[in-house]
Amino acid sequence: MVDLQNDFMPGGALPVPDGDAVVPVANRLSPLFSLVVATQDWHPPGHASFASSHPGTSVGDVIALGGTQQVLWPDHCVQQTPGASFHSGLDVVPIGHVVRKGTDPNVDSYSAFFDNDRVSSTGLDAFLRSHGVSELVVLGLATDYCVKATVLDALSLGFGVSVVRDGCRAVDAAPGDGERAFQAMADAGARIIDSAAAAAL
Repeated sequence: MVDLQNDFMPGGALPVPDGDAVVPVANRLSPLFSLVVATQDWHPPGHASFASSHPGTSVGDVIALGGTQQVLWPDHCVQQTPGASFHSGLDVVPIGHVVRKGTDPNVDSYSAFFDNDRVSSTGLDAFLRSHGVSELVVLGLATDYCVKATVLDALSLGFGVSVVRDGCRAVDAAPGDGERAFQAMADAGARIIDSAAAAAL
């Protein structure tokens, strides 16, 4: 479950349109799986991905950061703030492991597996392998950023991946970004399924 946090919900600092609609999908599916992992964006104050950290820039600008292209975002999911908490409607009981990402103040982390510069690992790969996991079912926010990055990294690491289409929502900064993300994930080998199919796995 990718980034089901208050700041990505309607009314949050970086709202994903209709983002709260994925919470009931997550709640229906999570009790059906033996291991549930949830990610949290967990930024220190003044994170380098925040437009507020770069005077003269605006939200949506793209800069070079740590050797990668970085979209500048509003301040969001700052550690220990309500915006970084899981959505209050999310059933957290099934969650067996939480991955906090974006903790390095100088590099962002969309993926649940690596920072964006791919230098630092979150440890999720080793955690999953230690539990004998080879197949992942992924949902969350946002389709075109953290979900896509997580899925592509998981595939590159050799995991089988199914993406729950109705359990994802996109930023769609450019119209169609979400659909292009689904296509990119499918082209890389992910299975795009709906929640009914996920429940039957």
